[in-house]
Amino acid sequence: MDTYRFQPGETPVLLSIPHVGTALPPDVAARMTDAARAVPDTDWHLDRLYHFAPALGIGYLKATVSRYVVDLNRDPGGAALYQGADNTELCPLTTFDHVPLYRDGEEPDAAEVASRIETYWRPYHDRLRGELEALRARFGVAVLFDAHSIRSRVPRFFEGDLPDFNVGTADGASASPTLASRMMNVLSVTDAYSSVLNGRFKGGYITRAYGNPDGDIHTVQLELSQHTYMEEDAPFRYRDDRAALVRPCLEHLLTVVVEWAREAARAKRRSGA
Repeated sequence: MDTYRFQPGETPVLLSIPHVGTALPPDVAARMTDAARAVPDTDWHLDRLYHFAPALGIGYLKATVSRYVVDLNRDPGGAALYQGADNTELCPLTTFDHVPLYRDGEEPDAAEVASRIETYWRPYHDRLRGELEALRARFGVAVLFDAHSIRSRVPRFFEGDLPDFNVGTADGASASPTLASRMMNVLSVTDAYSSVLNGRFKGGYITRAYGNPDGDIHTVQLELSQHTYMEEDAPFRYRDDRAALVRPCLEHLLTVVVEWAREAARAKRRSGA
């Protein structure tokens, strides 16, 4: 089973989509509940929504395996993302609505979790790390845009409605504040969508682990509210009418990211660093 798909780009920017996968290995699916096999917490259709990215020169890396097998945006050591909050596990045991993923007694043990890390988690991260290092070597700077989506209401994680665009830079630790400011400027000029920087979602493991502005690798996470482009209830239908409205905003956002990355690369070359 291919665990990811990759396409190189021609700019310093890489698009990562770690939660778009829906595949379940047969031996895992056989032990799961019906609710789990429907993979409701997928970041549905994001590869379709971001189909414009290659035309901007952005490379992309996307998962094919469901986050229920192993969550690519979690620490392989099991450390919680948000201290004191209700966090999902590296190998989740429940849906976002606390519905069990496995039949009683069929949950993965420590040995199986370790095997899933090596089989599914490690290859994605090896490729991600390698591509970021290659971009930095080629351009002098690399920018990772980690794309996610989530239902607008998930009481387990937050109260009320989530803003439409949730940008995370690990409270400023993972990316240049200038890059974050330019992104938020794009989002602030539209009356159609709400946005926030480092609100409930500050960036997951990927954003925090790879972001190193002093080392010329900048990482940003966008958690997009799913109601902006799809139906949030099963069968999770993609809505062309909604997507047609939000996609220009996303394209403008990614264009600004590319422009910033190219400017940073030029400045790096001029400095001779």
